[in-house]
Amino acid sequence: MSKPDPVPRPTSGDDALAHIFLGEEGLQDPSPYYRYMREEAPMHRSANGAIFLSQYDDCREVLRDNRLGKSTTNESLLSSGDPEAAQVRKDQQMKAVEENHAASMLFLNPPAHTRQRALVSRAFTPRRVEVLRASIRTLAEGMVDEFVEAGGGDLLDALAFPLPVAVIGTMVGVPEADWPQFRSLITATAAGLEPAATADDLREGYAAHAVVRSYFQDLVAERKANPADDLLSGLIQVADGDDRLSDNEIVAVTTLLFAAGFETTTNMIGNGMGALLRHPDQMARLWNNTSLLNPAVEEMLRWDSPVQLDGRTVLEPAEVAGEPVEVGTRVMTLLGAANRDPKHFEDPECFDITRDEGPPMSFGSGIHYCLGANLARAET
Repeated sequence: MSKPDPVPRPTSGDDALAHIFLGEEGLQDPSPYYRYMREEAPMHRSANGAIFLSQYDDCREVLRDNRLGKSTTNESLLSSGDPEAAQVRKDQQMKAVEENHAASMLFLNPPAHTRQRALVSRAFTPRRVEVLRASIRTLAEGMVDEFVEAGGGDLLDALAFPLPVAVIGTMVGVPEADWPQFRSLITATAAGLEPAATADDLREGYAAHAVVRSYFQDLVAERKANPADDLLSGLIQVADGDDRLSDNEIVAVTTLLFAAGFETTTNMIGNGMGALLRHPDQMARLWNNTSLLNPAVEEMLRWDSPVQLDGRTVLEPAEVAGEPVEVGTRVMTLLGAANRDPKHFEDPECFDITRDEGPPMSFGSGIHYCLGANLARAET
């Protein structure tokens, strides 16, 4: 049985959170700080009033409780307190309202979320993902062959970045010639979502997001005139009686798919390969027994989650971790901490690709469970 490293002794839950999301040590390896949160502050109310949860069952319960939902604000609960960054966030939110940006289902609550997700699911089907598997394998094998022929190099540049863009681009219907621009645009957008994002990071992220929105506005118009066998055409055509997705909603959904599909899968590939390289015994086990591929992917997801936290807001009186909480309270689930909870996973500090203890929390839970989870697993 593996033994975890000695737990660093933060002075408080807030100090541990600062290390996790704003400190270099936590960015490199947050697991000791997550362990502190689980053991010393499993339900921690931070100085700004938000609640942070770190145990698996508590996180899952909150994500499945529809009395808690998505907030209408885009404020950061983990920022360094930069007033300029806070003002940039507020200005962008007002601009989105003025320009009548449609919200994607990621930021909606029922019944609006139920309606949009149901329509999107009619187009983004398991069959569509299954049809893509052969293309994913061909794309991945070609990139790996080039990597080997070049004598090695940076695996992120050779595979983890280009593969998700190629897969999402193929599925949505983005012309191959346009794929390269999305790496920098989505990277900038994602940087603006980081807890430590500066005002400049936010401005660059919002500017990149505007370019992506504009691109998909043009592509939606083109597909309406010339339908194709792709997801974008499917989103345009899908209907529930007289109800259809608006052009604005389709732009929001495709922007979300590109951003989330690229960022999370890139992280999965990079983190997963990093874990295998640091555990050569598990690498050898997988190499000699490819039937372990599926559980290996699940263990990679558990070991180093591509998404580290997910937030909700209390919409009506509810209980969190057995305690009553007020309406308006923000609740953050530390997914990376939940995935190392010894109450749910035996010997959680051990990387074991034969593990079979149920799914990790990496794709969330409840009504906002990641729609593209199966696609991300297929790419990895």
